[in-house]
Amino acid sequence: YCSTSSEANHHQAWGEVVVVEADTSVVRRLEKAMASHAVLPAHVRRKKAKHDAPRRFARIARAVEDEETAKPMWTRLLGRPSAFLGMVPRPIMLFTAGAVAGGVGKTLTAPLERAKILLQVRGGLQQGAVAAAAQQGSLLKSLNSIARTEGILAFWKGNTAQLARIIPYSAAQLCSNEVFKGIMADEDGNLTLPKRLMCGALAGAFATVTTYPLDTIRMRMAVDPTVRSMGQTVAVLLKEGGVKSFYRGVVPTLAGIAPYMAIELATYDLVKQKFPQEHRTKPHTGFLCGNIAALCASLCCYPLDTVRRRIQLQMAAGTTVSSAMRGIVQEEGVQGLYRGFVANAVKNLPNKGIRLSIFDAAKAAHAAGKIAYEEELQLAAESEARK
Repeated sequence: YCSTSSEANHHQAWGEVVVVEADTSVVRRLEKAMASHAVLPAHVRRKKAKHDAPRRFARIARAVEDEETAKPMWTRLLGRPSAFLGMVPRPIMLFTAGAVAGGVGKTLTAPLERAKILLQVRGGLQQGAVAAAAQQGSLLKSLNSIARTEGILAFWKGNTAQLARIIPYSAAQLCSNEVFKGIMADEDGNLTLPKRLMCGALAGAFATVTTYPLDTIRMRMAVDPTVRSMGQTVAVLLKEGGVKSFYRGVVPTLAGIAPYMAIELATYDLVKQKFPQEHRTKPHTGFLCGNIAALCASLCCYPLDTVRRRIQLQMAAGTTVSSAMRGIVQEEGVQGLYRGFVANAVKNLPNKGIRLSIFDAAKAAHAAGKIAYEEELQLAAESEARK
């Protein structure tokens, strides 16, 4: 197999088989033909190689190439599955990748998510052992009390609402971040740090506004033992305050999620750039970078998330962010702003690592599939031109 004509001429002078810039399927067919030729006796093979081999295998190469390009487009695609991925529009592919990654990550970490919320709101509307364990601030005691009081399946209470939220949320967040980066990048595709932070903040705000009511439903189901389904929760919230009740705490949420996503997504990109080029596309690199990015963002923004949870349940000392934060600090100290942080970190870090690494892998796979699909289109065009 030769990549240039000059190299091919050198090998032809020695009577060797030459294929110049052939498709991989053509090369495989030629290898079979070469194998059948190689079974001849050595002295006959040497004689034929000197006089006949270049002409013979040039004819074979032409015939095989014509046969391959003459195949219907769908037949060739069936033999090259990666090209199918290139046919999928990029937004749809990114949406699907984000949905699957987010759904799997959230389901696996749902028990820690519920324990974290109960710790943040000091038991919420719960009573008995669950409320006592949450008020003590113990993650293990909270998990144990939930299992004993409500059963194992109680860990996934509200997870349906969570999945209904995370699918559009992940898609909106990650896809919009790519769109914003494309808009703000310079001619060479580079982004400054302020622009990276802005892209992450806008992506987080966009995703939050579109999915906030589902987050309110999920949180209410996690802390209120009187509601058993999403429909019942919606009815309760509408009775309490109408549509506005679904957006309780949306202002502190935006104030918290915008800087959180700005720090997380910008840190992810910057940390990944520190790795050698050949390691950046590895899944473990994306997982590690996602964990580091999530940890940095959580340390900076977790207090605002705690304030948001209190306002959603109307448990805080006031209705504004500043008054609610002052009330928490006065009653519990600064550590009150970080209630449930350990559970959040244990749950959030691997979840973000999985989500971001899968998203990056999907982007790389789609780019490779796009190239394969364009090659198949070119072969189809060449086949039509010969006809």
